[in-house]
Amino acid sequence: MLLLIYGYFAYLLFLITIQYIPLNFDVAFLRIKQDEIGLLHYRWAFFIHVYTSIFLIAVGWMQFSTYLRTHYKQLHRNIGKFYVLTILFLSGPSGLIMSYYANGGLVAKISFIILSVLWIVMTYGAYYYARKGDFVKHKKYAVRSFALTLSAISLRLFKYIIVFLFHPLPMDTYRIVSWLGWTFNLILAEIILIYWFKNKINGIKT
Repeated sequence: MLLLIYGYFAYLLFLITIQYIPLNFDVAFLRIKQDEIGLLHYRWAFFIHVYTSIFLIAVGWMQFSTYLRTHYKQLHRNIGKFYVLTILFLSGPSGLIMSYYANGGLVAKISFIILSVLWIVMTYGAYYYARKGDFVKHKKYAVRSFALTLSAISLRLFKYIIVFLFHPLPMDTYRIVSWLGWTFNLILAEIILIYWFKNKINGIKT
């Protein structure tokens, strides 16, 4: 059931993404970013971020499949390499560039900058500890990284909920969800990790 819900929201994000294919400078979000889209570096950052992030959503969840890790270890490693390289060299840096031009003023810009930096750091942490053979820490950092990846979905979900319930001004909404979209995910990830680690310790004791 959870996977079906995830698939539905991933599909909605895919519908948003295909609006920009082929290169379209006057559609959806870009309609309010006409000044920024005139900047070559922003244009590159935007389309790199949009085109690569949808693949992270598509394959990221597979890394947490016990069946895949057990029966298809090489596939797990290959998807992991793709995920890490995409974030470290494409999605993360492009997101950081876009952060400096975020709507919502300084409040939103700071949030997206922190999000981008944490996304890169947590993803690198997952890679680093996998290479070191510390798979407990590898899993922890992988969970945190994917929680930040999912901010692409949660940001939009919180936006719809807040607008539906409270009807705030558009920029006020954007400032709120710029923080809520990733902090909620990261807090939830930490709760899941605490629960997982506690159960693992209890399993060892019994």
